[in-house]
Amino acid sequence: MSNAVGIRFNKFRKVHGFRSEGLGLKRGELVVVESDLGLNIGKVVNADMPVQEQEKGELKPVLRRASVDDLMQEEENNALCVEARGYCNERIAARGLNMKLVDTSVTLDRKRIIFYFVAETRIDFRELVKDLAAKFRTRIELRQIGVRDAAQIVGGMGLCGRELCCAKFLTSFEPISIR
Repeated sequence: MSNAVGIRFNKFRKVHGFRSEGLGLKRGELVVVESDLGLNIGKVVNADMPVQEQEKGELKPVLRRASVDDLMQEEENNALCVEARGYCNERIAARGLNMKLVDTSVTLDRKRIIFYFVAETRIDFRELVKDLAAKFRTRIELRQIGVRDAAQIVGGMGLCGRELCCAKFLTSFEPISIR
């Protein structure tokens, strides 16, 4: 067995494994990684995650520790997220789409803006994507998520009076049966 690090990104609670490449990372450090969505900053939550040798080749490496420039870029991206969310909500209302925008994220290199939304039915949002791409001049992705994923992002209080389990400690959702 070889070791890797477990990294969690802000929006979702799931822990992803990455090769640490001898960086000597400690729990709580911020690092820059190339995820499936692009360059992102993540937090090391498990500095010594055991991984089988055959799985190690499938893991992407940690690129570097997050620098001051990376953190400043992240702050600028957060401001862009607020602007993008406002504009997207405006365009959703103007186009009369039956969807609720839940969250927005921007990759560290600003090559992609991802909009997470909830809708009861399938939505034809091609014109909305064109509007967003014309405004922000970058790749736009709209991702439909489930209501439990939305509750995880937004947070809130459950019927029991406590913070929602999905926002507090659940990292993955098991299917719920009617029985």
